[in-house]
Formats: sequence, structure tokens, C-alpha cells
Amino acid sequence: MQDLKHATSLYEVFAARAAERPDAVAVTDGAVEITYGQLMCAAWEFRAGLAEHGVRPGDRVGISLERGWEVVAAILGVLGHGCGYVPLDPSYPADRLAHMVCNSRTRVVITAPDNTALPADVVRAARSRDAGATPAAPLPRPEDAPVYVIYTSGSTGVPKGVAVPESAVLELFRSCSDGPFAFGPDDTWTQYFSYSFDFSVWEIWGALLFGGRLVIVPPDIARRPAAFLAFLARERVTVVNAVPSFFKYLPKAYERTPVELALRYVVFGGEQLDRLSVRRWMQLRPDAETLVNMYGITETTVHTTFGALTEERVASDTGGTWIGAPLAHHRMALLTPQGNPVPDGEPGEVHIAGTGLAQGYVKRPELTAERFPRLTLDGDAEPCTWYRTGDIARRLPDGTYEYLGRNDRQVNLRGFRIELGEVDAALRAEPAVLDAVALAEEAAGGEFLLVAYVALADGQAAAAELTERLHEACRTRLPAHMRPNRIVLVSEMPLAPSGKLDRARLATDRGLRVMAR
Repeated sequence: MQDLKHATSLYEVFAARAAERPDAVAVTDGAVEITYGQLMCAAWEFRAGLAEHGVRPGDRVGISLERGWEVVAAILGVLGHGCGYVPLDPSYPADRLAHMVCNSRTRVVITAPDNTALPADVVRAARSRDAGATPAAPLPRPEDAPVYVIYTSGSTGVPKGVAVPESAVLELFRSCSDGPFAFGPDDTWTQYFSYSFDFSVWEIWGALLFGGRLVIVPPDIARRPAAFLAFLARERVTVVNAVPSFFKYLPKAYERTPVELALRYVVFGGEQLDRLSVRRWMQLRPDAETLVNMYGITETTVHTTFGALTEERVASDTGGTWIGAPLAHHRMALLTPQGNPVPDGEPGEVHIAGTGLAQGYVKRPELTAERFPRLTLDGDAEPCTWYRTGDIARRLPDGTYEYLGRNDRQVNLRGFRIELGEVDAALRAEPAVLDAVALAEEAAGGEFLLVAYVALADGQAAAAELTERLHEACRTRLPAHMRPNRIVLVSEMPLAPSGKLDRARLATDRGLRVMAR
């Protein structure tokens, strides 16, 4: 096998795996099985389509396809052509997709034949699975060109594009394969997450870089715990990645209908850990698979820390979530608002440095400078780039870290980091709305819901039709994971004595509420 330690290209490592085992299954998509050889040839067809459209190395290519094996082939085709890809989920509102295309300078989009809504040239390759053609050598990507640009929620109401270099993805897998994990060609990974979410980078390349198999989870199965467990058993999945808000339903489903699982690793991320469900799973399956909690952000290339969970770790209720220690290619520092290191055990804002950092935000130089400052820490001889996460954590006596929460209005819901300010902005854009504030609130059963509180402009009467119009406005402007579960009309926005919004009263004072739907 090609040595991942010395690789400089994701595509070249995949090509080596395809040459080593062309007949091995690379992707399972329902009843369709795609071998490494077939996937390579499908990627070559996409590359040919890009060449016909005059796409050059360093260009950014949009991918707007429904979840399936063709997405994987398209990503490989884009990378093999020396370009970077921009995920454009077809379910996103048209205005949001148009902004992403224009902001990322995407000129060409790989999409379905009937998609004419995007402001870019369209590549519609035949996507043959015949493994007859001999793919050409990959084209080199310019050093400063990102391997992908993924858009995340923006506090100003506009999503921001995070540009990630190829070296950062390679460094992630080098760090993870050199100790924490032992991935190999016998592993079967799930692709649970949308390719517009950076966790998919971990899932897709975790399978392909090590010669394993990627199994695409159908959306209907991904939402049903018992069906999901049956799927894991049927496909003999060994590596599964899960958000805690969904995993918490799996222990009860497993108790009701035990299945024979082949799991080696369960990797948590995207949200704070649900300790009770993890502890129950350990009790049901003692000494079985390794359960791992990993903390990370899109701007630090998926994962930053690694922590193998034990019963002792999940049993201790310290008010935070244990996230382990930084991976080998990252450093972490906890700082005060003034930029000074905090003592061990004290809370501070998480700052991350290392070779896994993103390049910054596309066409947002001021925000990039603010969030990626040059600092001299830990006795460095000269300044280096750090990423200010906005997360609060504390360092424990054993050198590991505990996540405590946020210092702003960003929340983790459904595995996504959501800037609540973007939800506010979507509602405030409606003429009938005077003000709007979105909050994440805990409901019965520990589920967190996104609730939007709306004060109406003068002359607007509360009515069921109005709240439905507001829901429709959110459907038009926001992707599904950012839409409020409920919209509550209030008589006014309550203020604290300081003159600031009293969010606690907004959520608890029933006297303010006029209507909720």
C-alpha cells in the first residue's frame, strides 16, 4: 500500500488503492455495488466533462447531486483534475445556493440533467461504471488552492465559505492512523452525513484512503433507530460516526431487538455527548467496540481531539463534556478575553494551531483576520496562526480537556453548528416582523428544539396564517437543519435592567406569548 505518511494527494492515494484491489467494493449504494476500478473510471468521466468545459487546475467546481455513489465519483473527478469542490446540497433554498456559487467563484457545477437553477455552467457526465478506460494521471493542484470549500452558518445572516487545503485532510488521517485508530481494508464505514457537512470528509476518505468500503445510509433509515441498527448489522459496518442526539435512541432500540454487530469504532462528534445513552450502550455491549469522542470544527478540518471513552469517564458528571487530547497535528490553548493563558482547571476560549487549519473564509479577509489571528504562545519564537473557536473549555490535571459551551450565540443542533443570528436575520427580513430571536430550548425527553420568538411590526395582527408565512419564509431562506421547530409570537422583546435582551424571560414568561405554532 502507498504510504499515507508521505502522500501529497488524496486522489493519488485512492488511485493506488484502486490499482492494488480494482475488484474490491469501494461504495455500496442500496443494491448497487461500485468497485474501486469502476469508481476510478466514473471519476475519469467526470474529469473528461470538466476538461470539455475548459476547467483548469485550481478552479472550484460545484457538486449538486442527490446523496449516492455518484457524489463520491464526482469528488474524485474534481480532485483528479486538480480542482477543489464546493458542496451544493440540492435541498438548500435557491437563494442560498446562488450565494454559495457566486461567493466561491464557482463557474461549473456537476449536477443532474434537470437542474437548471444554478448560476453556473453545468457538467452532466454519463457516469458509466464500465472499468474499461485507462484514467490519465492526476493534474496537480496549485499550492494555494483549497481541496474543498464548505459553507457554514453565518452570524450576519449570510453563510460563510471555509476553504480547506488538501494537506489538512492528509494530516488528519496521518494523525489518526498513527496511534489512535487502526483503520484498514477490512473496514466498512457508513456515510451518514450529507456531503455538505464536513463530517462526510472523514467518512468518505476514512474508507477510501485505507482501501475499505463506504456504505451510504439511506435517509429514511438514518432517522429510524431500529432500522439503522439492522442496517449496521446487515452491512457488517465496522466504523460508524454518530451525533449524540441520534445515538441516544440506539441503546433502547438495541435492547428491544438485539442484532449481531461487527462494530470496531463508534465515533461521536458535532454535539455535546449524551452521557446516559453512552453509559447504557457500554453496559449492553461490555468490552465490544471502542467508543470515541472527537471535538472539532470545520475551520480545523473535521476533528481536533481524540478521546477513547471509558465507563469512568462517562459516569463522572462534571457539568461539561470530556473531549480528550489534541491530535498530533494540532495544538490547543485556552485564553482569557484579553488573550492570556488561563491556569489549568479554569475556563478559557479554545484556540487551535497546527497543520489542520483552514486557509480562512472565502472573500472575507476581515473575518479571517479576526478568527485566525497571529499569536505568540507556548514559548513560540515567532507568531503562528491560531483559530479562535468561540468554544469554552478547561484543561484537566491529566492534560485532557473538557468542553463547557460557547461564548456567543452559536449552538450545536442535529450535528450542525448553527449561528442563531442567521435564523434571526431570516425572520427579520419579513416586513411583518419588528424583531426576532432564536433560542435552542430543551424539550421533554432531553431533545433540543430551535424556537424563534417574533415581535410583530405595528399594525400586524397575530394570526395562524402569519405564523405559517413566517415558517414558509424560513423554508425559503434556510436549509432544513436551521429552520425553527416552533415560532412564538410575543407582545414585546423583554429587556433586562442593563437594557439588553432578557433571553431567560423570553423563554419562561408565558405572559409575553400571543401565539405559538
